[in-house]
Amino acid sequence: MSIEVKVPTLGESVSEATVGQWLKKPGEAVALDEPIVSLETDKVAVEVPAPAAGVLGALVANEGDTVAVGALLALIEDGVAAAGAQAPAPRTEAPVPPASASEAPAAPAGDAAVLSPAVRRAVLEYGIDPSTVKGTGKDGRLTKEDVMAAAAAKQAAPAAAVSAQAAAPAAAPAGGRNEERVKMTRLRQTIAKRLKSAQETAALLTTFNDVDMSAVMEARAKYKDVFEKKHGVKLGLMSFFAKASVLALKDIPSVNAQIQGDEIVYFDYVDISVAVSAPNGLVVPVVRDVDKMSFADIEKSIADYGKKARDGALTMADMAGGTFTISNGGVFGGLMSTPIINPPQSAVLGLHRIEDRPVVRNGEIAIRPMMYIALSYDHRIIDGREAVTALKTIKEAIEDPTRLLIDL
Repeated sequence: MSIEVKVPTLGESVSEATVGQWLKKPGEAVALDEPIVSLETDKVAVEVPAPAAGVLGALVANEGDTVAVGALLALIEDGVAAAGAQAPAPRTEAPVPPASASEAPAAPAGDAAVLSPAVRRAVLEYGIDPSTVKGTGKDGRLTKEDVMAAAAAKQAAPAAAVSAQAAAPAAAPAGGRNEERVKMTRLRQTIAKRLKSAQETAALLTTFNDVDMSAVMEARAKYKDVFEKKHGVKLGLMSFFAKASVLALKDIPSVNAQIQGDEIVYFDYVDISVAVSAPNGLVVPVVRDVDKMSFADIEKSIADYGKKARDGALTMADMAGGTFTISNGGVFGGLMSTPIINPPQSAVLGLHRIEDRPVVRNGEIAIRPMMYIALSYDHRIIDGREAVTALKTIKEAIEDPTRLLIDL
């Protein structure tokens, strides 16, 4: 008896996906609920579990195919019936001519072709060749820990080996300069479309300010140990800026509003999208009801989302909605930027690196840890005065965190 594996419901307004990777080969045994294929949607990668135990049969969809919700992906054959039968052969494709120097290299064979999404992202992130790593997982499969261990070993290689490599003359390419073409993932294509659409639709403008981070840094240094001991999470900067943003959004409701058709929708709650860097692109999971959360609740939510993003485990529900966005380019060393809003939201706060700079305090020059902050906004709904006031409110709350406690 054959059991069909179909594309599951992917979330509201999502009707199709791209087959990212088959995690099992035809002829391999599969257990109930074991992931057998990953699908890439506009926002996340989704693993499809086996609806029954048995043996994976014929594949109906190949990697890279676009499939609709409910479409047939493969068949699972009864384990007993399939045990004595020859493993079904995978679909064959028309012969492909040898790749030229300008085309992408062929996909790796063997176990490297059946990496889980989390392992595949780790391989790309750390630049590890999976064929050179011995897997410790089930059936010798690579795990994320295997890749991270290989990356650590690579970094710890003796300096002499590095020097020897550097001294060896590089082989000159026979045909001159080479190019590599890699197809954009569905997520990357969607990011490109959304950001371009934001520029074409919204009347984007950015206002800047700088913030003296002394008070926040002193508070973190004073309370970080007891905070982590009590709450099990580190006290970061994002909770301070999230709380400061709540003050600004409550005072200036238009910054927390959206244009929908010919109406402006104002929200009496604050759901903050936090930009998180994942191996396959920037994602923005939503921390909901931030106006009702404690510092610890905010930090725990952000930490959980960060881990899920690195593991490729974010869901559609994690990123649905959001009334405002905070993006921290400072973690990558950015000094200043003009962030682009996340439609249909109307504003985004950009954070940047902290560096000691000379400033005037009480008529004297002092060295203080300063950060540039930026607020990009849709001028169709937010006036310049409102944007500047909102950013100033955030600045004042960070420079005097007591305001966060007494709602000033």
